[in-house]
Amino acid sequence: MTNGWAPNSWREKQALQIPKYPNQELLVKAEQIIAKQAPLIFAGEARNLKKHLAKVCRGEAFLLQGGDCAESFRDFSANNVKDNFKIILQMSIILTFAGSMPVVKIARMAGQFAKPRSSDTQVINDMELPSYRGDIINSADFKAEKRMPNPMRMVRAYNQSASTLNLLRAFAQGGFADLHKIHAWTQDFVKDSKAGEKFSKLASQIDDTLNFMQSCGITSEHVKQIRETDLYTSHEALLLGYEEALTRKDSVTGKWYNTSAHMLWIGERTRKPNMAHAEFFRGIENPIGVKCGANITSDEVIEMCDILNPHNEEGRLTLIIRMGADNISEKLPSLIRKVKSEGRNVIWSSDPMHGNTIKSSTGYRTRKLESIWKEIETFFDIHKAEGTYAGGVHLEMTGKNVTECTGGAIGITEQDLSDRYYTFCDPRLNAEQALEISFLIADKIKKNKS
Repeated sequence: MTNGWAPNSWREKQALQIPKYPNQELLVKAEQIIAKQAPLIFAGEARNLKKHLAKVCRGEAFLLQGGDCAESFRDFSANNVKDNFKIILQMSIILTFAGSMPVVKIARMAGQFAKPRSSDTQVINDMELPSYRGDIINSADFKAEKRMPNPMRMVRAYNQSASTLNLLRAFAQGGFADLHKIHAWTQDFVKDSKAGEKFSKLASQIDDTLNFMQSCGITSEHVKQIRETDLYTSHEALLLGYEEALTRKDSVTGKWYNTSAHMLWIGERTRKPNMAHAEFFRGIENPIGVKCGANITSDEVIEMCDILNPHNEEGRLTLIIRMGADNISEKLPSLIRKVKSEGRNVIWSSDPMHGNTIKSSTGYRTRKLESIWKEIETFFDIHKAEGTYAGGVHLEMTGKNVTECTGGAIGITEQDLSDRYYTFCDPRLNAEQALEISFLIADKIKKNKS
């Protein structure tokens, strides 16, 4: 066991972004209910993910992490899960083809319910209420009784996560992910777009390859990699009482694993080295991530490496860079040089979403596709210049036909945002925009390899 660590030792530290529940007895009851539930994932699965991420760390694979900004109770359905699964599959195919290497797929699903907020309260028409912090804590409805933190929402979040995982496992291993069905993965509203047409051509190339392999006797009946895929889950471990309740000692190794997701990350607002979230994370064996904004220093990064990855394991720690298109050129190189000079094993992944959120002229929070791509492109260019590996990308996206981010070949304008702006939190790429970004990343990977 990690020195002085226990699943509840975080409670001795200051915890940021944890809601103040008015009914403490109900909070204890909810945590006890969750602690008695079955694990959502298994320790062996988390170990397998760490092995795959070790390849990313060595430059032998690429990390694709993406999904909803925040899952909701209201929008949950099998079709929505399937649509998000489809777009992750399509993006991974594009990136695999470009890099000629495996793509490790991690979904922001089956647990991505809690959201940190910059303010504890929200004001609308002179009424001030607690901020919406995700469906696991309170409701997005702007009503006093709905905005009060309710701990029993954790139980509902657990149940929905279990259902989502069941669906994901069925899609990944039940035949839906078979490469022979690649044309069926494209959404109807994407098929006639430029990105959709480009993907269709790629799919036809894969069809030709599969036909050749079949003529050689290599079929999905004999090779499971053709008919199945691996998909792991992740979320920001913000609500530590929930995470503690799902942290279990592995019967095989005797080590502690968080069983709410295969991978967890610490957000930009909660990554203080001597506070509760870092304390919780240092004792679990799962692969973990840390969001790194423009204000993080090289010394802080090394301190987090010391705390969270003291044995310098490959695949243990992912640094998720979210600096903004206008800041990354100035801020990132010094971090890379410091980590490289100290020989730290980390995965570098780009989150081009959170540093590029703006308020549109029509009042909607949005992100410009050109800014998103600018940050990704700069991320790759910096790593090439520094002789390090740009190992992944972390995107907020959906398989739905939403209008939340502007730009792209589809030409969404600020005036279009109101058409299908469905997010309760941050704006997401729609399926067409996500494919477009994937092809741009694929081209960048090819150029960097040449």
